Amino acid sequence: MKEHEASTDAVARPTTPATPATALVLGEALVDLLPGDDASPGGRALPGGSPMNVAVGLARLGHRSLLAARLADDELGRLVLAHLDESGVSLVEGALDGQRTSTAKATLDEHGSASYEFDLDFSLPTPSLDGVDVVHTGSIGAVVEPGAAVVRAAFAEARDRGGVLTSYDPNVRAAIMGERDVVRGRVEELVALSDVVKLSDEDAEWLYPNTTPSEVLSRFVDLGARLAVMTRGGHGAMARTATREVSVQAPAVRVVDTVGAGDAFMSGLLHAVSSPSTRATILSGEADDRWVDAALATAARSAAVTVARAGANPPWPGELAGE
Repeated sequence: MKEHEASTDAVARPTTPATPATALVLGEALVDLLPGDDASPGGRALPGGSPMNVAVGLARLGHRSLLAARLADDELGRLVLAHLDESGVSLVEGALDGQRTSTAKATLDEHGSASYEFDLDFSLPTPSLDGVDVVHTGSIGAVVEPGAAVVRAAFAEARDRGGVLTSYDPNVRAAIMGERDVVRGRVEELVALSDVVKLSDEDAEWLYPNTTPSEVLSRFVDLGARLAVMTRGGHGAMARTATREVSVQAPAVRVVDTVGAGDAFMSGLLHAVSSPSTRATILSGEADDRWVDAALATAARSAAVTVARAGANPPWPGELAGE
């Protein structure tokens, strides 16, 4: 295990909105099929999928969290449903119409690095945006058809309605998304429809080879994002708005594993920017971006809690507050 160093000059503290938002998350929910170990010789089946992890993180932090994913009423689907119920996530109508529940079968090499063989249902149910404050999407379901068309339509509708904050995490899976140029075009189409965008340094490296982090974030802001954030593992995160660039260091924690860290950062970030006043500021395009520092601190804290324990296990409110 390793230890990240905390920032010595950070002054922003995690923030909690007084009025929880209603969030709609679109994208895949699946089951990770992990190889056996001493504790589980027959292997393990664990609920997963980046969008689902974000929905769980938001629900745990007190938001009404709706998930537009495709599941089947089968054994693996019931495993996912139990996981969602435990954290208070609701599925949208039509989510259980799948023929099978998607899976990602992991194989570990001699160094412990995982590669995945996906068996995915690429469709998504069409959700209602009535009463929704935040719409988020990410990863495979956002760019692979036919579900990607559902995502684009939902984001376009959110923009037409007004008052709805849109958010996107590319969370690149190069082996299944397709050719780089095609994926980049689809990513940028969603960036242009998003108020908040978060990607990892690995995502940026694949999408934009030989491009600096600052250049990538500036590109996203130029495309229309109000806030563009890049996570950098143990080096924290950096963000860009129309007026300035901000960075936050990773809190000092002993890292158990990094599974779900980016998703926990995303749900923490959305938690921080989803208050009515901050949403209004972001959506209005006002130059005042003093909310950014506290939002990044909240997101970094959320990720730190998650990496300090095994698996994609985002924080509850007391943990986020450091209690």
